[in-house]
Amino acid sequence: MGANSLSTTTARPNPRPATTPTGTGQLIEGRGTRHLRVGGVAIDAAVTHAFLAALAPAALQACLAAAQQLEDGHDATLAQWQRQTEQARYQASRAERRYRAVDPDNRLVAQGLETEWNTALQQLTDAQAELTRRATARPKTLTTQEKQAILALGDDLDGVWSAPTTTDKDRKHLLRTLLEEVNISLHRDHTEGHADLVLRWKGGAISELSVPIKRKPPKIRTDEDTIELVRRLAVHYPDAKIAGILNRQGRRTARKLSFTASRVQSLRHHWSIPNHQPSDDPQEGELLTVADAATQLGLAPSTLHRWLGDGFIPGEQITPGAPWRIRLTDDIRALFIDDAPQGWLAMLEATLAYGLTRQTLLQRVKRGELRAVHVRTGRRKGLRIQPPPTPDSLF
Repeated sequence: MGANSLSTTTARPNPRPATTPTGTGQLIEGRGTRHLRVGGVAIDAAVTHAFLAALAPAALQACLAAAQQLEDGHDATLAQWQRQTEQARYQASRAERRYRAVDPDNRLVAQGLETEWNTALQQLTDAQAELTRRATARPKTLTTQEKQAILALGDDLDGVWSAPTTTDKDRKHLLRTLLEEVNISLHRDHTEGHADLVLRWKGGAISELSVPIKRKPPKIRTDEDTIELVRRLAVHYPDAKIAGILNRQGRRTARKLSFTASRVQSLRHHWSIPNHQPSDDPQEGELLTVADAATQLGLAPSTLHRWLGDGFIPGEQITPGAPWRIRLTDDIRALFIDDAPQGWLAMLEATLAYGLTRQTLLQRVKRGELRAVHVRTGRRKGLRIQPPPTPDSLF
């Protein structure tokens, strides 16, 4: 049972043949234990419906009493504070009389009685202030419209029961005002079943209910965007690589597990996603990983990563977390050479020749305004920039 439970309920399964496994227990010769797992929402709803139906005839009287209690409650509280104020006034008067009756020459006793008197006066002041505050805060008399709104609640007990302001503790307290006990007998087979409820009311009345119980298996489904991402990644990567990409993005399977190659394979088979088919004949312009492209160009992968990060060469990334890939065309191959063209300048020489900072030169190379190549051999490996044009001579 859920929040509406009244007492410990009992589950009595139907007898089964001897030595027949049932749940996590076993019945032997009609005896034994059996463990069932049944949702309590339908049972709670049935008990609630029976309770509200029994409460309906008295709902109007209860609302009238609640309206009267709203008006009378403040007066009772105010009278209590008035009594406390009178008690504080009496204690202050009593302390004053004791202080004035003491011999002035007995200074030690007089000092103690004076302190007691001051304390009593402070308590009287606090009590009077609280009494004034509560008297000022007296609620106004309910208007006709407000009384009608309260009385209307009697016709909408379901709304009051399910209101956000009604707590589970309130519901339990209400149920216990009429119900003594709820006993449950469960009857289940492999597909469906029902629960027989016996409601014992205060006063000895008994109600019997039968509640259908159907156990629907939870729907387990991978996120649609994850499925679509696997569909795109499978064109370029094997299952193990796809699993790593999905885990780096923080994605999980339908059962909240991390991805592995076998789980990616199972997902592909379920959604009929073709397996990655690598090409046996790499051709010009084929998409390659940074490591493979660096091997073909005779470079360190860090160099190619730097050119990729600076934007000198284009790269492709299918999704965040996937490896960068470079389409190795003839134009990109021409950027990495063994010998620099005649007259081309190293970075320091280029900054002096152009009169620009290093950052400005790199931005112009990135925008295609200046040509640059990378020398991969020799003692002066690195970037080479095309020199500025020489002005024509007048003669």
